[in-house]
Amino acid sequence: MLGPGKADLLEHIRETGSIAAAGRAMAMSYKRAWSLVEEMNSAFRAPLVDSSRGGAKGGGAHLTETGDEVLANYRALEETIAVAGADRIETLRGLLRPAQHPASDIPEGK
Repeated sequence: MLGPGKADLLEHIRETGSIAAAGRAMAMSYKRAWSLVEEMNSAFRAPLVDSSRGGAKGGGAHLTETGDEVLANYRALEETIAVAGADRIETLRGLLRPAQHPASDIPEGK
């Protein structure tokens, strides 16, 4: 129903006032962005995004009141998870391979 990518898309729509611009900001096609908006609008009791077609007045999109509420709750949930899961996140980070950076191959002082 909602994950990090869809939440980011909602934020970009709120910031840009456009589904197309939000998609571009995420290197996503308009078709894909529109498809995700339709999925979200269908999954919730009320639409999260309201849009109007272009034309003489220009088009646009904005988050509905429900969209704002869903996004705020999702971001709060992310924060809760980050705080509650900090120890597990560190454990997972400790299991990762060390990052290979070209700069790490350069001796110190060079």
